[in-house]
Amino acid sequence: MTGEATIELLDHLHAPVDTIRLDYDARLVRRKRLVTESGRAIHLDLPELTDLSHHAGLRLPDGTEIALEAAPEPVLVIRGDLPRLAWHIGNRHTPCQMGGDHLVIRADHVLRGMLEGLGAEIADETRPFHPEGGAYGHGRTMGHDHGDHGHGHDH
Repeated sequence: MTGEATIELLDHLHAPVDTIRLDYDARLVRRKRLVTESGRAIHLDLPELTDLSHHAGLRLPDGTEIALEAAPEPVLVIRGDLPRLAWHIGNRHTPCQMGGDHLVIRADHVLRGMLEGLGAEIADETRPFHPEGGAYGHGRTMGHDHGDHGHGHDH
């Protein structure tokens, strides 16, 4: 982007005029076309792969601020023997949000079956998903997703 003004990532916003809502997967970007709530297209081109979860928003070349928010998505809210359940979730490299009396993971029928088999109480909800970062900083753990897409190796 030689000679072009770039989009800046912001940790604090002063006067956002629009919002971009992204689910957990969509918040990990390098180059991507994003669309605001009002329909404005923004072409993001960052120097490296970035987790937008750690930024409040964007400043466009004209100074306009756009807020970044986590979009609601299907999740499983898990209650029960949390240390044991968290160990099994972590053993599958699954992103997990931790609350005082519950865990939250993205909806996954395979993990749901495993957790129910371990005695978990599970509720389906739709809410923004904010999992814990990696052990060595804010970054994602870059773990495995056990959805229906097949990921090229066996466990």
